[in-house]
Amino acid sequence: MDPVFTTLGATIGLVLAIALVLLRMQPAYALMAGALVGGLAGGGGLAATMAHAVSGAQGMTPAILRILASGVLAGALIKTGSAERIARAIVDTLGQRFALAAVALATLVVCAVGVFIDISVITVAPIALAVARRAHISVPAILLAMIGGGKAGNIISPNPNTIATAEAFKVDLTALMAANILPALAALAATVLLAGWLAKRAENGRVEEVGVEGQTPATPTDLQLPPLWAALAGPVAVVALLALRPIAGVTIDPFLALPLGGIVAIATTGNLRNGFAFAEFGLSKVVGVAILLLGTGTIAGIIKASALQGDVVALLNAAHLPAFVLAPVSGVLMAGATASTTAGATIAAQTFSPALAEAGVAALGAAAMIHAGATVVDSLPHGSFFHATGGAVFMDIRARLRLIPFEAAIGLVSTLTSVAVYLVR
Repeated sequence: MDPVFTTLGATIGLVLAIALVLLRMQPAYALMAGALVGGLAGGGGLAATMAHAVSGAQGMTPAILRILASGVLAGALIKTGSAERIARAIVDTLGQRFALAAVALATLVVCAVGVFIDISVITVAPIALAVARRAHISVPAILLAMIGGGKAGNIISPNPNTIATAEAFKVDLTALMAANILPALAALAATVLLAGWLAKRAENGRVEEVGVEGQTPATPTDLQLPPLWAALAGPVAVVALLALRPIAGVTIDPFLALPLGGIVAIATTGNLRNGFAFAEFGLSKVVGVAILLLGTGTIAGIIKASALQGDVVALLNAAHLPAFVLAPVSGVLMAGATASTTAGATIAAQTFSPALAEAGVAALGAAAMIHAGATVVDSLPHGSFFHATGGAVFMDIRARLRLIPFEAAIGLVSTLTSVAVYLVR
């Protein structure tokens, strides 16, 4: 199909959306404004612009429904204390000697079972800070351990970014989660190494207070947490239900599996009377993501109908680069532009999935590479993750900025590993 909009117009729209986000406009509105301007600047006219923007938003509906359903699981894991119990069990088991590895692994697991990455860091932060004080680990090192662990867990989780990417490529959610297990393990190893290096830089091995805004870090509370088996029951139920398709040929959609896992978590922890309240809390955590995806869909619709994907493929051909390179590169660029793993992976997947399919790149491999690529520069300051994670350990902006190269290195390790896995297959 011939492109409706020019590459220049689509680029102008995307740049405008980034600029508006930097000016603190609500990201969904910024993306909508970028879609409108991009379509008009791209020469498609108002009618075509609105039609493709609306069509792009409509294309997000299946992913949004599954993300809204995932709120039940997220709310259950957080409000029942299951996420904290899992994190504490890992940290307590590995002990102070492997404190950084324990904190990274705890955040990985909490994120991988369905808690959003920023909430995963916030959940683990009080435990991690207490461990840091006992083991004399610097605050930047302990935060990097949490962020890197979260990045590793995020690419193997039933989180919004995974759901949206799977929907765009029409691949099984469980298969996409499994495809990046090796990249996740590589990211975990890189996290431990880099966080360890940061810890050694701290003077005399003391907890580094530079960049901390004069507040006392929160300590773990003495809440009555559920037993570990009950905390794990919900995530295990989700994995078991989703695994029925490859194992037994029985398809349980994530729209059903995710809330059922949340119900199991609520029931096994003895919180049935609070089930509605926990689900409402979970919904409050995913509504923002759902709205963001609607805005993302509008600009994705414009970009998808533009000449951008064709021009990018032509550029790769002119540089004599293989077609599959488009997958990780688009994930990196779009996530950096939006400062969001979910928005970046979604735009890249929606925009370039047809071109990748036409070039013969396997859908699952392309989805995995885009997904991993979206974790490289997704934590830039114009996104919420940057501020949420810094706030979790009371770190000021300048100190938080110094961690971005280390986070990017961790994301790059997982991306390169994902590419290697694709090439080996």
